[in-house]
Amino acid sequence: MSHPDILLIGHVTRDLVGADPQSHYRLGGTVSFGAVTAVRLGRAPTVVTRAAASTDLSALPAEAEVMALPSPATTTFANVYTEQGRVQYCHAQALPIRSSDIAGRLRRPRAVLLGPLVDEIGPDMAGVFADETLVVAAPQGWMRRWDDAGRVYSKRWDDAGGILSRLDVVVLSEEDIEHDLSRLDPFLERVPLVVVTASREGSTLVQRGAGGAIVKTRIPPRPAEEVDPTGAGDVFATAFMIRLEETGDPVASARFANVAASFGVEHAGMGGIPDRETILAYMQERPFGVVPGVP
Repeated sequence: MSHPDILLIGHVTRDLVGADPQSHYRLGGTVSFGAVTAVRLGRAPTVVTRAAASTDLSALPAEAEVMALPSPATTTFANVYTEQGRVQYCHAQALPIRSSDIAGRLRRPRAVLLGPLVDEIGPDMAGVFADETLVVAAPQGWMRRWDDAGRVYSKRWDDAGGILSRLDVVVLSEEDIEHDLSRLDPFLERVPLVVVTASREGSTLVQRGAGGAIVKTRIPPRPAEEVDPTGAGDVFATAFMIRLEETGDPVASARFANVAASFGVEHAGMGGIPDRETILAYMQERPFGVVPGVP
């Protein structure tokens, strides 16, 4: 078989509808939203995940190649949205995905998104890919902890050094860093490009410029009628990665990803993720100006 086009690594999740662990669920996780996004954009995703055999994976697109490694449990989350933001609970975790699970042809995709949710991807994973592969990480799962009740909290990514040096791009949200942009400093020492999403406020590209100066470029959002924000960051990260691999232009890629994610939140689950033509039509009809030098 040929090398993968778009490789997505991380746990699929059981996203409970309601906070009760016995509630019914929808399939979620970065790789699930990423697979649907890739297919809608005309690309061919390969998903490497772990889940219990009883988990219904039928929500993944038929066009995706799915490698579901065995696990006694499937990672399970409950997301509760309040006026103050999301409250999240983790009720179960699947087994880790090892670098040894990514072998042979899987190590030479055009682009790979590492999407850990519960620290299931080890620090050596980013280093197994070919030099020509665009390696992107959405590191939320390396920046989480939870208490005995499963309540999820943010934490610092203190052991990031070994991973960061092998990444081309990091995509995270303001929520992941508790709205403290100073926490990006260790990333910027090792990663060429960091993208910070800010929900309704769009996204910001953060890079080191000439002489080591930090350059921030705000990319304005597409206004959306939000129905379900779950997975918006995953849609953004996948769309950004794909467009960056296609164009090499981070500003245009962030605009493309903003638009993709904004359409996605206007429907429940993964049903609103737009196709490429919808995104490009919107961008053509509504040109935008970036906002440079964001403090």
